Amino acid sequence: MKKLKDILNKVEIKSLVGFSDLMIEAIAFDSRRVKQGTLFVAQKGTVVDGHHFIEQAIKQGAIAIVCQELPSVLNQEVTYIQVLDSDEALAQLASYFYGNPSSSLKLVGVTGTNGKTTIATLLYDLFTNLGYKVGLLSTVKIVVGSDVYETSHTTPDSLTINFYLNKMVNEGCDYCFMEVSSHGIVQKRTSGLEFAGGVFTNLTHDHLDYHHTFSEYRNAKKIFFDQLPSKAFALTNVDDKNGLYMLQNTKAKILTYGLKNIADYKGQILESQFSGMLMKVNQQDVWVQLIGNFNASNLLAVLGVAINMGVELDEALLQLSKLTSVIGRFQYVVGANKVTAIVDYAHTPDALRNVIETINSIRTYNEKLITVVGCGGNRDKTKRPEMGQIASELSNRVIFTSDNPRFEDPYEILEQIEAGVELQHTMKTIVVEDRKQAIKLACQEAVSGDIILIAGKGHETYQDIKGEKGHFNDLEIVTEFLKQ
Repeated sequence: MKKLKDILNKVEIKSLVGFSDLMIEAIAFDSRRVKQGTLFVAQKGTVVDGHHFIEQAIKQGAIAIVCQELPSVLNQEVTYIQVLDSDEALAQLASYFYGNPSSSLKLVGVTGTNGKTTIATLLYDLFTNLGYKVGLLSTVKIVVGSDVYETSHTTPDSLTINFYLNKMVNEGCDYCFMEVSSHGIVQKRTSGLEFAGGVFTNLTHDHLDYHHTFSEYRNAKKIFFDQLPSKAFALTNVDDKNGLYMLQNTKAKILTYGLKNIADYKGQILESQFSGMLMKVNQQDVWVQLIGNFNASNLLAVLGVAINMGVELDEALLQLSKLTSVIGRFQYVVGANKVTAIVDYAHTPDALRNVIETINSIRTYNEKLITVVGCGGNRDKTKRPEMGQIASELSNRVIFTSDNPRFEDPYEILEQIEAGVELQHTMKTIVVEDRKQAIKLACQEAVSGDIILIAGKGHETYQDIKGEKGHFNDLEIVTEFLKQ
């Protein structure tokens, strides 16, 4: 329970009607979660406007309302706080309500199109292995020390973030690593947080259904670095053409990592196989258990963060060698018939190309690469033909199938993917809408030594069809079929 005037400390207020010395028991932005003593924040969402639910919130016990527009009729028993931006206000309120927890641990944010989950999770693993208590806010899960909680967004809402950061502080966590999505930045879910550092991975084609243009998407990411304080560090991938652009206006200490260009943390792949790769990192050799250029780049980012958090180089390299792949990211299983199946979250053109090119750089070409891939419904449609083009160009056989069709017709999605297939590659593609049957067909067609890539869903354990999420796990299914 906190006094209203205290938690309004950093909120930019246009007007206040009522009393500011109320005791607030909870904050909510969803009227269905309002109880007696709640401060309700009305946000102008992209789909639903919270201002329409102010009366409902009051009926359920809200004693104070934060809004951008005051209702035409005011309830005399309720305090109204008019603000310029409800999203920003919610973030500041959440931080103060939970005791500004981000200031009590070292919080590092990771943003970019690909690699966020891998880098954040590997950092969690590395610092846990060093004996620290660590928190993780990721696409896959939220972790407080050793306790695991489910998550539904890459970057949760401000209340959820601060609730778990507070939990981490109370549990004695020293560090927290979190993914920062472009949606989360634009919707100001990370406002009010004190970051010790930020990492930029890369920028490729994604989320144009939300951001509309690539430059809008890029600039959303840049806001995160613009807002970092001078005592923080900003670590960027100099191999990405937007890497240095991201840091143009940052006040933070600028650091770089890369495989191709001069960088503070420079890496080179010397040898690769499915079990791992030999890398040269800042002139020292280290064997790591992940593979591919994208993972080499991810590991350099992990190294850069670790060293800037006080880990010595030799110790950091030793810890890199112990790290294993993240769930749903280049996970592989070998069947009794020596067919290798790889499950990966690659759901953007760049990620798909990276994964297939990694496989192709290791295999002997005496075997086939069979790729099973689709695209999610109600998401960026412009990337669909690109996915079809890349998969068909770089694989020996491609089975196009459903991903999470959501509320779209799966066959229309598949037609849009097929539209990207060039004429000379059409004979090696087939459409099998049912994802389980598509994986089964890949296993039936594969002979000893062949490689099956199942891309797009990775760690997900469901398939979303018309709002219903039924259990579906690519790794479970392909493992079962390979046994047969």
